[in-house]
Amino acid sequence: MTARQISSSAVADAEFRYSDLLPTGQDDTPYRLITTDGVSTFEANGRTFLQVDPDALRLLTAEAMHDIAQAHLQQLRKIIDGPDASGNDRFVALDLLKNVGISTGGVLPMCQDTGTAIVMGKKSEDVLTGADDAEWISKGGQAAGRPRGSPHRGRATKPNVSRLTLL
Repeated sequence: MTARQISSSAVADAEFRYSDLLPTGQDDTPYRLITTDGVSTFEANGRTFLQVDPDALRLLTAEAMHDIAQAHLQQLRKIIDGPDASGNDRFVALDLLKNVGISTGGVLPMCQDTGTAIVMGKKSEDVLTGADDAEWISKGGQAAGRPRGSPHRGRATKPNVSRLTLL
């Protein structure tokens, strides 16, 4: 038997093991209801399906990104005010805060922290949207860069602050 045959044989005999990319487990996250508009269920072939309007994806993404951004800013503030933070910790936190200020003006800061978000969404085969989820999640990312209550927060316009990608 040649080395190639041995290698092919070993691959053929190897046990297949599936591993979920982002497994779910215990979840103690506090959730809040964003909306029930555009969300419904229906029955087909003995199964219950969740129908989600694409605009609900946009709204959910915008709200989630806003909440994450607020939590991040609070963490930076804790570092700056923290008695155990080193001078370097405070320097980095302050630089990140400066970048937030620069990017809110529609200009990307001159460093690796450009405010680019990468979002990955998972849904089961029982959730239907009837749309390109990546597009509507991207629209939510654009809306997240606008203040709540802004007349443009819910509209998809050319982004000037950040780019959102769905993996």
